[in-house]
Amino acid sequence: MNMLSDTEAQLDARTVARAGRFADWPLALKSILGFWAVYALTVLARALLGSDPLTILQNKVLTLVVGILLTGLTYILIKLVPASAPLRRKSLVAGGASVLAACLMASMLVLAENHMRESKEEFRYQAREGFVVIQKGEQIRIERSAAEPLVLTMPKVRELRQWEQFRIAADAAVVWLFFFGAWSAFYLAAVSQAQTLALQRRAAAAESAAQEAQVRALRYQVNPHFLFNTLNSLSSLVMSGRPEEAESMILKLSTFFRTSLSLDPQADVTLAEEIELQRLYLDIEKTRFPRRLKVEIDVPKGVANARLPALILQPIVENAIKYGVSATREKITLRIAAREQAGRLEIEVTNTGHPDSKPPRQRSQPDGTKVGLVNVCQRLDARFGRAASCSFGAIADGGFRVVITLPVTRADG
Repeated sequence: MNMLSDTEAQLDARTVARAGRFADWPLALKSILGFWAVYALTVLARALLGSDPLTILQNKVLTLVVGILLTGLTYILIKLVPASAPLRRKSLVAGGASVLAACLMASMLVLAENHMRESKEEFRYQAREGFVVIQKGEQIRIERSAAEPLVLTMPKVRELRQWEQFRIAADAAVVWLFFFGAWSAFYLAAVSQAQTLALQRRAAAAESAAQEAQVRALRYQVNPHFLFNTLNSLSSLVMSGRPEEAESMILKLSTFFRTSLSLDPQADVTLAEEIELQRLYLDIEKTRFPRRLKVEIDVPKGVANARLPALILQPIVENAIKYGVSATREKITLRIAAREQAGRLEIEVTNTGHPDSKPPRQRSQPDGTKVGLVNVCQRLDARFGRAASCSFGAIADGGFRVVITLPVTRADG
């Protein structure tokens, strides 16, 4: 799992390198403008509650512009960290960048104090001692009933002692730190979420590709297996002096392969098309066993257009010939039947013959080239998972039965 994570991180790093370090600048820009838009709305709401909103808004323009620039600087510092670096390292850099931005913002506010317009808004308070306190801008006027009003002018921050200036700037920096820290946390969370979704998409694509490769590999195993058996049959016909039957088998073989190999291994066919392919195959085997093989096919019209993986029945029919017809001198009936039950397509292939015939015992892996029934079960599992099933075994009166079930999907659906 760690090796996979490291590989994915390296892939992300290469992707970022190709796309550019700042390839996600649209996301950063939108989030920055969104955060400061919220700040602007709160400033506007507070300004409208007072008697001089225009002055308040004008004084906040500089704060807004500098804040956007400093947030952009925070983004740049975060992006200087390699894309493959762990999130902890990016978080530490984001925290440091937020502290720097907050300090710069506080310093800017102190330096820009002389350039701020004085608000005309007036605040009036009634003190407990009976005085009336009126605050307007930097002046505080204390009206006393028995004396002249006392007018006080508050000093500017730059006129205070250095320690007082530092304390005020530090207090402002702490307030702004929460803002820049909140944006950094939001940005890192958005980036992490995007990377996680990208990894999930890649994992899903890889799983799909692996599943497709497995299905293709299992599907392509059918053709060599069938060709091997058919060439053996063809050789037997030639050696036994039956050239006309051999020629007929060659023509049927070429037709079968021309039809089957033209199919996309990932594509589905209708049940009717699959049955037609099996008829071609069984015609070849009838040339080999003209008196021993009887074929019965029961496919109702209602399920003829149901879709299923191409040549999924081929290994089953092959096994019925190999272990049923070839293993006895008796006449064998090979029956293919299909029916639909509760939204599932059930296909049953049985070979029945003389009660004394010895059907193959149920085995987890067939003999020979080790394809066949296991191949069918693996293909169904790779394609449908638990929605499909495959079972097989000997029947009591002699013979063998294979039953596969899969979800019903129709060609016209």
